Amino acid sequence: MPGREVEMHPVLKAFVCGSISGTCSTLLFQPLDLLKTRLQTMQPPVGGSGRVGMVMLLFRVVRTESLLGLWKGVSPSFARCIPGIGIYFSTLYTMKQNILVDRSPTALESVFLGATARAISGICMLPVTVVKTRYESGRFGYRSVYGALMNIYQTEGARGMFSGLTATLLRDAPFSGIYLMFYTQTKKLTPQGILASLATQPADVIKTHMQLSSEKYCRMSQAIAFIYKNFGLVGFFRGGVPRALRRTLMAAMAWTVYEQMMEKMGLKS
Repeated sequence: MPGREVEMHPVLKAFVCGSISGTCSTLLFQPLDLLKTRLQTMQPPVGGSGRVGMVMLLFRVVRTESLLGLWKGVSPSFARCIPGIGIYFSTLYTMKQNILVDRSPTALESVFLGATARAISGICMLPVTVVKTRYESGRFGYRSVYGALMNIYQTEGARGMFSGLTATLLRDAPFSGIYLMFYTQTKKLTPQGILASLATQPADVIKTHMQLSSEKYCRMSQAIAFIYKNFGLVGFFRGGVPRALRRTLMAAMAWTVYEQMMEKMGLKS
C-alpha cells in the first residue's frame, strides 16, 4: 500500500543494532588490538634482555608509523566486526526468543547462548579475522581486504583462510559465554571481563601465530611448541594487558549501545 511503512523484522533490527555498536567500539579500541598483536608476534630479544612493554611499543609505533599507525588494520576490523557483531547479537536474540520465551536465562543458559552465538559469528568471519591479524602485524603489504582475501586463497587455499579456527573458537566461545553469564547475572562487567580475557589469552596467542604463518603451523600443537620453545610459559600471555582492556571495554560499550538502540526500537534485548 502506498505510504505504508515497512516494519523491519526484529532479527534484522538486532543485527543493525549490533553492527552499529560494533562500529563504535571497533573504531575506539583498534589501537589496543594492534598493540596486542604486535606484542604477541615480537621476536624474542637476544640474551633475554630488552623487554618491550605496551607503553613503549605504543610510542614506537607512533614514532615510526605516525599516530594513525595505531589504527592500522581498522578496515579489516570493520569488515569483521560490523557484520560479525551483528551476526552475534541477531543470533543471540533469535536463540533467546526461541529458548527462553520471555524469561531471564540461568547462568548455564547464558554460557551456552553466549558461546554458541560467538562460535557462529567467529566461523562466519574467520577469513576476515586472518586478514585483520596480518594487517596489524605489519608484516604484510596488502592494499585492500578483498585483495588480501584473494591473495590468501590463491597462495594458501581454504586452509589459509581458516587458519587458527580451533584456537579462535577456544578463545572466543568461552570468553563470550563467561562474559554473558556475568553480564546477565550481575551487570558488572569489568572485573569478570578481565578474568575472562586472561583465561582465554593462550588461545589468542596461538591463534595469532597460526594466522600469520598458516603454512608453518598445520596443527595447533606446532604453534604451541614454537611459543613455548621461544618464549616459555609467559609467552602464552603476551599481549594480555591490551587485549584484556580492549575486550572488556569494547564488550561493555557494544552491549550498552546495543541495549539502548534495541530499547528505542521497542525490543527487549
